[in-house]
Amino acid sequence: MGDVAKDLTAGTFGGAAQLVCGHPFDTIKVKLQSQPAPLPGQPPKFAGAMDAVRQTLAAEGTRGLYKGMGAPLATVAAFNAVLFAVRGQMEALLRSQPGVPLTVSQQIVCGAGAGVAVSFLACPTELIKCRLQAQSALAGSGTAAVAVKYAGPMDVASHVLKSEGGARGLFKGMVPTLAREVPGNAALFGMYELLKQSLAGGQDTSQLGRGSLMLAGGLAGASFWALVYPTDVVKSVLQVDDYRNPKFSGSINAFRTILASEGVKGLYKGFGPAMARSVPANAACFLVYEVTRSSLG
Repeated sequence: MGDVAKDLTAGTFGGAAQLVCGHPFDTIKVKLQSQPAPLPGQPPKFAGAMDAVRQTLAAEGTRGLYKGMGAPLATVAAFNAVLFAVRGQMEALLRSQPGVPLTVSQQIVCGAGAGVAVSFLACPTELIKCRLQAQSALAGSGTAAVAVKYAGPMDVASHVLKSEGGARGLFKGMVPTLAREVPGNAALFGMYELLKQSLAGGQDTSQLGRGSLMLAGGLAGASFWALVYPTDVVKSVLQVDDYRNPKFSGSINAFRTILASEGVKGLYKGFGPAMARSVPANAACFLVYEVTRSSLG
């Protein structure tokens, strides 16, 4: 079994583990990010993460926390396969000779390259996911965007293709997606390697136990979101914005509008659930990836 096939297989299993562990947190994050700004003197729809959880469970049940999972689940194989396979191929290009571990700085370069590749899969997938997750948060906001009620992932894709500029509409938010995935994955893989080497006491990390791999993966995931979270907020508000009567003209305008109306705090809406998700989800992802990759030889 070739290295690419091994990375594809291990990445698929790792991504599935990440998705199952982290999707409910992601749903709450998107609900908080996409809720409309309250009118003067009025409270926001959700007072915070726990209030969003309570309202979601009351209105939609447990299934509400997993809304929108169909799109990323359908593409998780492709997304994580590309991420880990591109990273693996870049490792091979940068490695001085077979078997030599890469430095932390080399892993940062590999992560950035993998981030470019996965952005083209992440953008349309997350547009569909965000539309489904944000429906209840946008309900009652009075915007035209909520006139469209989606039955599921395919319904979102069909609507966008027919009514929002064809295939181009599925790539709405591509700029902030790139701005998130490239530096985010550079930090993710760089921090993962740094922590593994620190725990192992050197560059040879092959003997690290599962607990150490989970610790390194979880903290590396937290570094991803700590670095790029505002770009994720911009991506989410653009992707749920009304196509016919847009509130934002682009990424920079969305950033400035949020900053002007809500301050820096507005760029960190949903940050708590995102960080709460990142640690267990990435711990599961890296552990399953490493175990699967190792079992394949």
